[in-house]
Amino acid sequence: MSQTARGRFITLEGGEGTGKSTLQIALRDRLAGQGVEVILTREPGGPPRAEAIRALVLTPPGGQPFSPLAEALLMNAARRDHLDELIRPALAAGTWVICDRFSDSTRVYQGVSGEVSPEVLQNLEDHVVGPTRPDLTLILDAPVSVAHERRAARKGSQDVFEQRDLDFHQSVRLAFSDIARAEPVRCKLIDASRPASEVADAAWSYVAQLLTSAEVH
Repeated sequence: MSQTARGRFITLEGGEGTGKSTLQIALRDRLAGQGVEVILTREPGGPPRAEAIRALVLTPPGGQPFSPLAEALLMNAARRDHLDELIRPALAAGTWVICDRFSDSTRVYQGVSGEVSPEVLQNLEDHVVGPTRPDLTLILDAPVSVAHERRAARKGSQDVFEQRDLDFHQSVRLAFSDIARAEPVRCKLIDASRPASEVADAAWSYVAQLLTSAEVH
């Protein structure tokens, strides 16, 4: 009896306003056109319990953000539920998963303040994520001024991270760039200041390679 081929796990990373949600949909549509079954999800979030944690972190009671360590713990609690309930079963069934943010975001957002050491964040990641690492991470990079203009054009209220100052968002951008340089096989840095169609084309060039590899194996 043949064994179902494992699905592929793609994560989209980058600062606020870099176009991750738009790219996520574009990649799903292109993969679906190739006959690939795909699900879209996000972090924090996914299953109901993880979505409840998302609401708690992004819109905390009283509007007072949690400490970076508390955020890291909550993010990882949501991530473990997300992995157990959605991501791992989907991959095992041969479905591709495209996730808007994953563990790299915790390394960056909860690490840039300096209040949580890289060692603590890595230890949490090792225990929670284990072997379920992304096959491909696309890091969307855009100048903070461009991303800020995009966020300002959105309707609705901003969450606790979007409300932070430009220095914070610049630190986030640099931290994501550092991850891309440190892990060039998994992570691909994409200029997200371009029109969405050009960003999708650039991202697809990497996803197509992953698709070819999956077909070979």
